[in-house]
Amino acid sequence: MDLRVKGRTALITGGSRGIGLGVAKLLAEEGCNLHLVSRKAENLDAARQAILAEYKVEVTCHAADLADSATASKLARQLKDVDILINNAGSIPQGSLAKMDDAALQASWSLKLFGFLNMAREVYTAMCERRSGVIINVIGASGARPRADYISGSMANAALIAMSRALGAEGPDYGVRVVGLNPAATATGRQQVRWEAKAQKELGDSKRWPELTKGYPFGRLATVDEIASAIVFLASGRASYITGTVLTVDGGRSFRGK
Repeated sequence: MDLRVKGRTALITGGSRGIGLGVAKLLAEEGCNLHLVSRKAENLDAARQAILAEYKVEVTCHAADLADSATASKLARQLKDVDILINNAGSIPQGSLAKMDDAALQASWSLKLFGFLNMAREVYTAMCERRSGVIINVIGASGARPRADYISGSMANAALIAMSRALGAEGPDYGVRVVGLNPAATATGRQQVRWEAKAQKELGDSKRWPELTKGYPFGRLATVDEIASAIVFLASGRASYITGTVLTVDGGRSFRGK
């Protein structure tokens, strides 16, 4: 199926590994040119080389800390003419309200919440002016199902869900779509390291970590490709009437109880 993104340009934050890199590869396969953003230049270079080894597209890398609002805004202004923005960078640590002081809250929100907002502010405005563009916010299910032991992440994700819905409802007046996506627990490299450590502690063998995920839908975590495929479809011309909504891709776990 032609996803109608060939020749377009996408900006992917957190694009050097995990879900972001998965999205980048799938977009490149469809002929979409890329701007990848991440903190570490060496990770970006590795991602760029991996993509160029398979696909004939343009890949430009930007080593930047989007937790710094001035840096994020400057980069967004430089790249405001992209056709697609995938806001994906950032994760927020666990913690209850009692354990999250002002400094911890600010640090946890700087990248995931304000990073998304700063990128979207510049890019969305430019998209509306030229009456074309798509923004996909990769968020997290805790925004819809808040947890007291993940209070900072729940609050930030709820705000990003609200932003996605509000801008996504307004965007069609200007030819722009905005969509959110809540991914399941996904078998990224970083997540696998955590599961391996848990398996080593509980089972005495890090290689047995998949056994700990048997309670998840289909008896496993989501794959990067499964989540990336959903994101790329939403960003594509095939999803031209989807906006102002948040898709949860978790194998139905949200409705299975604990």
